Amino acid sequence: MVKGRNPFDPSFEQLPETLPIFPLSGVLLLPGGRLPLNIFEPRYLAMIFDSLAGHRMIGMVQPMQPGGFAGDGLPVEDGKPKVHKVGCAGRIVSFNESEDGRLLLALSGICRFEIGRELDLAQGGYRRVSSLFAPYRADLDHADEPIELDRERLMAALAAFFRSRNLSTDWEAVKKAADHNLVTSLSMVLPFGPAEKQALLEAADTTARARLLVGLLEMGAFGQPPESTPQRAN
Repeated sequence: MVKGRNPFDPSFEQLPETLPIFPLSGVLLLPGGRLPLNIFEPRYLAMIFDSLAGHRMIGMVQPMQPGGFAGDGLPVEDGKPKVHKVGCAGRIVSFNESEDGRLLLALSGICRFEIGRELDLAQGGYRRVSSLFAPYRADLDHADEPIELDRERLMAALAAFFRSRNLSTDWEAVKKAADHNLVTSLSMVLPFGPAEKQALLEAADTTARARLLVGLLEMGAFGQPPESTPQRAN
């Protein structure tokens, strides 16, 4: 789920000025994380093939949630669902073709970005944006970023959250994970809502993300009824 600095990852100067975007609600990619994706829509298949022929990067973004707009659907701008201004660019590090026409791939989180403006649709029908990486340049040094984490409080909140949701996990692996890897992995895989995922993405740094994560776990542990069927969190 979480990796260190890869020698194939781009430097800041190599980050692309234009990114194809993949709007997906409730899905979070963070710098240093690994995200599996199952691609089957024709426009997104075209996006992946075009990306593989170039810089191999796509931007993961979340659509804006309904609220404050007329109608029951997602907020729309210029005929397209509006997306949050902050996303995370991921590099395609592996992919496999399935016999039924899908692509199974893994994205490696590289750096967050702000959307400058949306560009015309690509020939394949997918969306593209101008990407501003400068505000998040420090993301490229995520492996060396210092982190302040109250690990005991995090583990207590995580255990309470899992009990409240009837979830289970490999506790030995959780206990052995380094602080940075643990915060990144939990932020990505835990069943938080889209708004919470976006807040975790936009946290100033990993220390701020860790504090927010603990708060979300504590609120979730006491504010949600347990699920009826046991599940695994990973």
